[in-house]
Amino acid sequence: MAANKKNMNYNYAFLFYDVNEKRVQKVFKLCKKYLSHFQYSVFRGEMTPSKLIKLKDELNNVINKEEDFVCIIKLMNDNVFVEDILGSPSKKTGEDLII
Repeated sequence: MAANKKNMNYNYAFLFYDVNEKRVQKVFKLCKKYLSHFQYSVFRGEMTPSKLIKLKDELNNVINKEEDFVCIIKLMNDNVFVEDILGSPSKKTGEDLII
């Protein structure tokens, strides 16, 4: 007998990607629609379950699953991790790279 799995509601997410140059601009704009741009191809921010479903659906319509990679790390909230940043953030952002 299988135990009932309780669906977890994740409220925060990190997203990073490595996609073909032809799709970088579309993926970047799509991610920025849902999350805050952190650096290069890294995004993070508050994420409701319904927004996560929409984001994943939109990404699946843009990426080529044979060539591209997108990783979404889901967290219960933004208080469950500790962040250590070494060095200063790059002056260039993902937006600078696609222009």
